[in-house]
Amino acid sequence: MRYNKIRKMDISDGPGIRVSIFMQGCAFHCKNCFNPETHDFNGGKEFTEDTIDKILELCDNDTIEGLSILGGEPMHPTNIAGTTRLAKAFKREYPNKTIWVWSGFLFDRDLKNEEVLNYIDVLVDGQYVDELHNPTLKWRGSENQRVIDVQKSLKSGKVEIVS
Repeated sequence: MRYNKIRKMDISDGPGIRVSIFMQGCAFHCKNCFNPETHDFNGGKEFTEDTIDKILELCDNDTIEGLSILGGEPMHPTNIAGTTRLAKAFKREYPNKTIWVWSGFLFDRDLKNEEVLNYIDVLVDGQYVDELHNPTLKWRGSENQRVIDVQKSLKSGKVEIVS
């Protein structure tokens, strides 16, 4: 597994000031993707335990509200084990900070049985669709994407949208 970049202080990918990691590799190749440099699974840098340690260290700051995991595609079969390890370590270290994840895979179809959901607070799911692009949307690029409260959804057994 590989990652493209880490942002130490990101204010555009989730609420507040966050640390963001962009995973490397995506098979969706959405038209006009905002991050096409993350598509190649062989690009970027190797994702290791040192990468997790670095992210945890960056988050050890009261001004950091949480961790955002984007891509590329963090939930692709090539990446999901590393995404799970990172999310689990983050929640163990920072149980009161939030994890936001962006994925082209659907929560209730593709991801419903994945361990990683136990650690994610908010999932923005669905592939970006250029024809449904709407620049006024918060946290997502196209009308088909959903901003899901994962923990509430797991408890209720149905998709719960963040209001």
